[in-house]
Amino acid sequence: MSILAFVIIGVMFAAYVLSDGYDLGVAIVTPMVARNDGERAQAMHSIGPFWHANQVWLVAAGGALFALFPQAYASSLSGFYLPFMVVLWLLMYRGIAVSVRDHFANPLWHDFWDAGFVVSSTLLTILFGVALGNLVRGLPVDSHGYFVGSFSLLLNPYALGIGAFSLVALALHGATFSALRLSGPSAKRAQHAAVLLWWMVLVAYIGMSVATWFVRPSPFEHGMWVAVLPVLSIAALVFLWFANAAGEATKAFIASCAFLATLVVEAAIAMFPYIVPALPGSHGLSIYDSTPSAIGLFSALAVTIAGIALITFYTIIVFRRLFAAPVEASEPLSAPRIR
Repeated sequence: MSILAFVIIGVMFAAYVLSDGYDLGVAIVTPMVARNDGERAQAMHSIGPFWHANQVWLVAAGGALFALFPQAYASSLSGFYLPFMVVLWLLMYRGIAVSVRDHFANPLWHDFWDAGFVVSSTLLTILFGVALGNLVRGLPVDSHGYFVGSFSLLLNPYALGIGAFSLVALALHGATFSALRLSGPSAKRAQHAAVLLWWMVLVAYIGMSVATWFVRPSPFEHGMWVAVLPVLSIAALVFLWFANAAGEATKAFIASCAFLATLVVEAAIAMFPYIVPALPGSHGLSIYDSTPSAIGLFSALAVTIAGIALITFYTIIVFRRLFAAPVEASEPLSAPRIR
């Protein structure tokens, strides 16, 4: 059951990356695709119906981590407490920006929240990438599984490189979503932005793959089949290139989702069987020694699987009802105006 719990946690975080990833990506590429107030409102409105539901995956994944791997949850918080608090503030600020941006028809008001929307989403993406980089690289933990390093230790070159890679990868994801969801000049700019971002992602992927080889020197410890994953990643990128060049926004977005999914699987394989990997000389927490009792794990799995089913059903309903025609730049935001 420990392996099943690990897979479920991975699926939930993957769902968050794929869904809220395009929300973050849209914000990151907004300066590239939106040239005026109306187009910035268009970009923000394109994710308006979905971002609440998308963030549920992050909350649910955190709750599932607490229930399925409580010791790993405690260890993670002990090491990432300060970054975790920064993430909470950024999540709140980003949500406020989306909700209140159109409350007043004032250019200064709009510019302030537009800038906050872009900056908070950019910093969130980098922080998530740095956290993932440290998990893949390993953390300094003691025999009890608690973090014994410093915050500066988390800002190592490899983790910062993963943070930069996450930034361009989600920016590309947001560009493909923008090309699909927006209309008019903004959609064309998003399609052109995806070309530049594609090359940046390709270079970053190759560079960080080489770096990961040195950080995790045994990539085939789980079998030679692991070599299939980079092939699938490159294949998804190539398909994305041709779909974007042909103007097939839906296929390009699906290819972007496939690329990100392979990245999550690669990260999970690099960590397995540890839920909190450790640096050489430290004691990591494996999935086998950080779970609760058998009864507790079974109960947590049952509740988590039921929750995933509900979230998935809700997400499908939202998309089927609200993902209709492309968003026009002249359309107002859904938030009520205060007069």
